[in-house]
Amino acid sequence: MTEQGDDAPQRDDKDDHDLLTYSEAAVRLYEEIETLRLRVKQLGKAGESEALTKTQARLAVLEGARDRNSRQPINDDNFEKFFGYKGAARRNV
Repeated sequence: MTEQGDDAPQRDDKDDHDLLTYSEAAVRLYEEIETLRLRVKQLGKAGESEALTKTQARLAVLEGARDRNSRQPINDDNFEKFFGYKGAARRNV
């Protein structure tokens, strides 16, 4: 695994440890993505192989999952995409 940079997600100590929270999911995805990136480099140095192709495919899927699961505030523009039906974001006023 590579050294964690400034963009590495952190576990939130206040999270409920009985649940897979956003911060825990982000940390787990980050760790697995970094592991796969290293594996892709290693396999690439060894030459093209079926293992490299499979690892690259898994890496792409996990990077997509990371992007989908990043915390984004729900607003009127993304409400339907998130919930699957038309509506408006509830506002605390």
